[in-house]
Amino acid sequence: MLLLLPPSEGKTAPRRGAPVDLDTLSSPALNPLRATVLDALVEVSARPDATDVLHVSAGLADEVARNTGLREAPAAPARGVYTGVLYAAAGLDHLTPAQRRRAAACVRIFSGLWGVVTPEDAVPAYRLSGGVDLPGVGSLAAVWRAALPDVLDAEADGALVVDGRSADYVAMWRPPVGADWVAVRVERDLDGTRSVVSHNAKHARGVLARHLLTRRAQPPRDGDALAHAAAELVGGELRAVELGAARARGPRTLTLVV
Repeated sequence: MLLLLPPSEGKTAPRRGAPVDLDTLSSPALNPLRATVLDALVEVSARPDATDVLHVSAGLADEVARNTGLREAPAAPARGVYTGVLYAAAGLDHLTPAQRRRAAACVRIFSGLWGVVTPEDAVPAYRLSGGVDLPGVGSLAAVWRAALPDVLDAEADGALVVDGRSADYVAMWRPPVGADWVAVRVERDLDGTRSVVSHNAKHARGVLARHLLTRRAQPPRDGDALAHAAAELVGGELRAVELGAARARGPRTLTLVV
């Protein structure tokens, strides 16, 4: 199983620790591009118009200014740096050692800055969305889309790809044709009427991620087994689970009804 997650926009800045060392990160083939994006982000974040360039509100100016010190800022495992609704529900920083090893092996967190990391990769807190067109680099979705297949296509080969990403990060990498790819969708059922939700979608995807990492059974190997595992949450966090039909191109859809 390969479990794909987006980053969180909000992050908890580590208070202590060594700065990020690209040579220690997983997927070392991405390091030249990581260094290029990092240098460009540091430079852009010092500009007077940095919040506009990075598509964030003026109220986040302090977080953008913090980007200028990313080379020296303390780093910590991504499982503790990424916070927010999805990560609060997934609880990646509160797993047993065995569960952490499982997460390190199968969870891939997408990032406009790093491309993709595991929960154990030590990174600093930063502010950069995957949908940004970064001066000196270009469209982050495009540059990572060119680089990530060399890393992720082999990992997806023969694996069930469970996709909990948002649109900006789906644009960075799509599993190769023929991959067993299942996208997780969340809907609310109110008196028989279905609607797509956003805030609750993050929570539900986090709940599913934690369940897949902590249940005693083996990780699911195909869409049907994934739907069966998700159905174990029905009656608690979920009201129903539905698995869509296979498609010639693109993912099947696993709908979590809340």
